[in-house]
Amino acid sequence: MSIPANIVEGRRQESEKEFSRFLRIALNSGCELEYHLIVARDIGVMSESDAASLLREVIEVRRMIHGLLRKISDSQKGRSPVTPV
Repeated sequence: MSIPANIVEGRRQESEKEFSRFLRIALNSGCELEYHLIVARDIGVMSESDAASLLREVIEVRRMIHGLLRKISDSQKGRSPVTPV
């Protein structure tokens, strides 16, 4: 819940710089979630396959947030965003 909540809160800010700050907070929440998933797997409250699936998803969400941060940064510098191949 923390990841999307920070993205929504950030989008309501008055500048792209502030939005970027909230996106970085969302990234940190993603790292925290990854840790919790690993611990849940390691102590046996979550199956290996469920943990692996959720870990892949949280990593993908973090990649998307990184891409959005890159796009915002490029637009603030007056450059066109680089499109990945």
